[in-house]
Amino acid sequence: MGDAVLIGIRFALYADLMLIAGLAAFPLYALNRSERHSPQPMAAIWRTERWLGVAGLLLSAFGMAALAASMQGVSLFSLEFQPFWDLVRETDVGWGWMVRIGALLVALAAALWMTRWPSAAAATIAVSGSLAIATLVWSGHAGATEGAAGTVHRISDSLHMIAAAVWIGAIGAFLLLIAPQRVRESPDGLQTVARSLDQFSVVGTICVLIIAATGLVNGQLIVGAANLGQSLGSPYGQLLLAKLVLFGTMLALAAVNRWRLTPALSAAIAGSEPDPDQILAAMRKSLALEATAAILILALVAWFGTLDPLVPAGGT
Repeated sequence: MGDAVLIGIRFALYADLMLIAGLAAFPLYALNRSERHSPQPMAAIWRTERWLGVAGLLLSAFGMAALAASMQGVSLFSLEFQPFWDLVRETDVGWGWMVRIGALLVALAAALWMTRWPSAAAATIAVSGSLAIATLVWSGHAGATEGAAGTVHRISDSLHMIAAAVWIGAIGAFLLLIAPQRVRESPDGLQTVARSLDQFSVVGTICVLIIAATGLVNGQLIVGAANLGQSLGSPYGQLLLAKLVLFGTMLALAAVNRWRLTPALSAAIAGSEPDPDQILAAMRKSLALEATAAILILALVAWFGTLDPLVPAGGT
């Protein structure tokens, strides 16, 4: 099984699991009780969670099979069950995979059968989705770090990804909230969007602080300050720099939303701005760009997570 396929599966899993946890967390801090019990916007969130849950299970199954086939040096169609089962039972990656499958089953069950209790369902999905995200640390650099440093690394990496999930989930939720048809169908849609954006400002700031702090910890544990120059000459370091540029782009776009577009939308609702549709169109464009940057970051993470941070380009 080629590296490109395994990287592609890692990327899809990152995106899927982060959306599961982040979308579920959104109603808990951004919507009030009556909005969580309303068909708008919760129906779209539950529907999306169900599809994401099914996709996460399929991707996890395919990913473990692809990893086992790669380790056996065979194609998926030639994969033998016993070596596959040994990989699952006897390795940290395998145990993490079983925990992920269990967490995804819980999240899918909550999205299917607990929606009459939206707060409990959202909390269940957010927690189980976060647990599923945390299992991904065993397939990256954190999983290879040993001893006490390894424990710190895995906790830091888990927090890094969960904070990113909350941010990415909010982007997805806002894109659902400000879809033209949904805004037209919901009489209080604009007010919900404006208040949710204001609620997210505090949560988003916390996410950024956690991402930055845990990123520094992870960087020190993977590369170390003494090896920074050598790492920057490697594909790992170059991809990491690209990730930081994209992260800065997301911060800039988020700042535009927070300090320019959100106040303009609130003013339009109050009647002092003439055209809320124009503001919503600008907000959709900004969020789409932010989502694109997030997708590119996840692709880079899936890629450089398989690389040695100190091997230079063309090295072995």
